[in-house]
Amino acid sequence: MKKQSGFTLIELVIVVVILGFLAATAIPKFIDLSDQAQQANVEGMAGGFATAVSLARAQWEANARPHDNAVPENNFVDYDGTTLMLTREDVGNGIRPGYVLGRTNANSTIADVNCLEVWQNILQQPPTISVDVTDDSDYFVSTEASATDPVCHYYLKSTLPQNAGVYVSPGVAENTPAAGNNFTYQPATSAVIVYINN
Repeated sequence: MKKQSGFTLIELVIVVVILGFLAATAIPKFIDLSDQAQQANVEGMAGGFATAVSLARAQWEANARPHDNAVPENNFVDYDGTTLMLTREDVGNGIRPGYVLGRTNANSTIADVNCLEVWQNILQQPPTISVDVTDDSDYFVSTEASATDPVCHYYLKSTLPQNAGVYVSPGVAENTPAAGNNFTYQPATSAVIVYINN
């Protein structure tokens, strides 16, 4: 007759204890994944945005810097079938020419940058965006107005604070947004800067 063999009770307890230790170390890593995913979302969008701005400027350079014949300082580019207005050079204020301002900016003045139009026209199939933080969109955009150095702020809405289940506008504070994960675009220099505020 053959003797049957199996696990003893002590061996089973040891296996359960080891699995418990593994679970205790793995669970916190999985809990933190949503913050990492939100950070990766913003960093990925900022990278794509910066690339698109550079591509629009490269297209302008490749087309021999086209400008409006009626107003020669007004720069524009046909970017993938869309006419985009670009910055004009202003050496005294440090504004470099050829960076995207939007579509409806008829005078190429930097003070009239349309941050929503920039997002919608340089990115292919971008996430939804709105100037109203209460809209059902993925991103919220606000503009820090300035005659010589305006800044576009693009916030991942799911990282913004809420009040009674409604997202609250973070406002803008001199190029250092302190609420939510976001990135900024400065059309004067084409700078794209990521801010992670977990």
